Amino acid sequence: MKRSRFREEQIIGIQKEHQAVLSAKELCRKHGISDATFYKWRSKYGGMEVSDTRRLKALEAENAKLKKMLAEQMLDVATLKEMLGKNF
Repeated sequence: MKRSRFREEQIIGIQKEHQAVLSAKELCRKHGISDATFYKWRSKYGGMEVSDTRRLKALEAENAKLKKMLAEQMLDVATLKEMLGKNF
């Protein structure tokens, strides 16, 4: 996955700048980002604080770990069912 030039803290700072004073076009020009990137960030990070983003990142990591564990368990169950289904 491509790494962003901006950290979550910086993204939230840019979002707060937009809420305070600047228009979206001026803000994008100032920071060198596209309009699409700005609006994607706004949909993902809108109304968040820095602590919220850290919590979100931790939850996403935990979710990925749990999904991997579930997939491994499902594979184990499928293997056991296949072995039980065969007649020796």
